[in-house]
Amino acid sequence: MGSERFCPRCGGTAVPPGEGGEWSCVLHGPVLPLDPPVPPGEEGLATVREDAQVPLWLPWPLPSGWLVTGFLRAGDERSGTRAAGVALSGPGLAAGPADMLLVSEEVGVGLGAHYAGLKGTDPGPAFDDGPPNAKVTAQGRPVPLWAVDAPPDRAVYAGEALGRWLWAVLWPAEAGVMILDRLQFTDLREPGMDLDLPFGAPCPRLAGPPPDEDRG
Repeated sequence: MGSERFCPRCGGTAVPPGEGGEWSCVLHGPVLPLDPPVPPGEEGLATVREDAQVPLWLPWPLPSGWLVTGFLRAGDERSGTRAAGVALSGPGLAAGPADMLLVSEEVGVGLGAHYAGLKGTDPGPAFDDGPPNAKVTAQGRPVPLWAVDAPPDRAVYAGEALGRWLWAVLWPAEAGVMILDRLQFTDLREPGMDLDLPFGAPCPRLAGPPPDEDRG
């Protein structure tokens, strides 16, 4: 992994390990460092897939006109990638272009919450109190998703798949209706996975919101 790394919770610069062997953030303490966005393409996919300890979720078949537009990974050299994101871009169902970021991560990493525009590292203690707002299929298994309160420029859904958080963040907020379309997710780590993926220009959303010193 490269030398330039960031905090997955706030986007600030991650401090390289000292004697303790852990990357850290001045705001959040020990963190699993986030790499710069990985460009879309077969080489980028191979880079993210090589040591991924979490699923690389992709809607397949892709929604009509949609392209894979980049990848994210957070983790250290000792334990591999423990949070990963797949970005997609295409026509929104309502009007104009839209972007989607699917994040799978272990508890406590905070990458999904960061792109969702939330404080903390998870959707909140009561996000799944009621019935799910949507359902997708992941590796053939039904996965309920709940809408999460988020900034008005995006729609956010969260749930659990294969023992990991699954986040779906969509811009603009109107694009959130795509999740209601019973998408089928496949894990790009699966052996023998040989999909002819269409790649597009890098998604600008992967730069993430700017570092915010007021975040918790």
